[in-house]
Amino acid sequence: MTDAIARNRFLREYQYVRRAEGRGSEDSSYYLALPFKDLSGRNTGMWKMRAKTYRYFERHILKPVERRTGRPLEILDLGAGNCWLSYRLSLRGHHTIAVDIFNDELDGLGAAQHYGATFSTVEADFDDLPLSSASFDMVIYNSSVHYSTNYAYTLLEARRCLRPGGQIVILDSPLYKRKEDGLRMVQERHAFFKQHYGFRSDAIPSIEFLDVPTLRELSATLKLTWHVVVPWYGWRWHTRGLGAWMQNKRPPSRFWILVGTFNQP
Repeated sequence: MTDAIARNRFLREYQYVRRAEGRGSEDSSYYLALPFKDLSGRNTGMWKMRAKTYRYFERHILKPVERRTGRPLEILDLGAGNCWLSYRLSLRGHHTIAVDIFNDELDGLGAAQHYGATFSTVEADFDDLPLSSASFDMVIYNSSVHYSTNYAYTLLEARRCLRPGGQIVILDSPLYKRKEDGLRMVQERHAFFKQHYGFRSDAIPSIEFLDVPTLRELSATLKLTWHVVVPWYGWRWHTRGLGAWMQNKRPPSRFWILVGTFNQP
């Protein structure tokens, strides 16, 4: 649990940065087009990647579960942001709850007004969900699990909410082979924020990345089996590692889709 002072500072700084990055719009058509089009033109590259991630998730993870169950799914969208994913899932007939601590009208839960009453929203911390146990088929961390301060604690709360056989899905969180490279990224990111915005953006000590050793530890500790889906973002993206090596730079992050299933006792 995060104390109120740190939480409020985080939210103020988060809103400042998101505004500076040009997130959100007053026009509902902006939200309804996501993730496939960025009608603002301000974050086009990011949304192109999000769209590819979503298509891979839809094709390789969601559709097989839909075929197996043959019914609408109960899904938690954790770190839902402006709720675009909850909206997309609702269009497929699923019952979705969008959860976030950020209720901003442009880039948080407040943006749900642009989609109509197609899903529910809950303002809450994903480490302390005010939701019933064993109630969901799928828990999705939508570019958000790296905001956790303790992955084991965070995932245990997800396990509490999952029905037997349910899945955890992690989308668009940076992942490294080595923890050391992730720690270097965090240092670089904090320095960038300090230079450009005047603060380090570390009011809440989020981990900010995943790494392969940590995934192995979580698998052993939580009796969790991981399945990896690797989206194709294009040759330029997938050869970044070679370019970084040639320039003697830190290896870039990967953005794998991780599907976790808890082993049944």
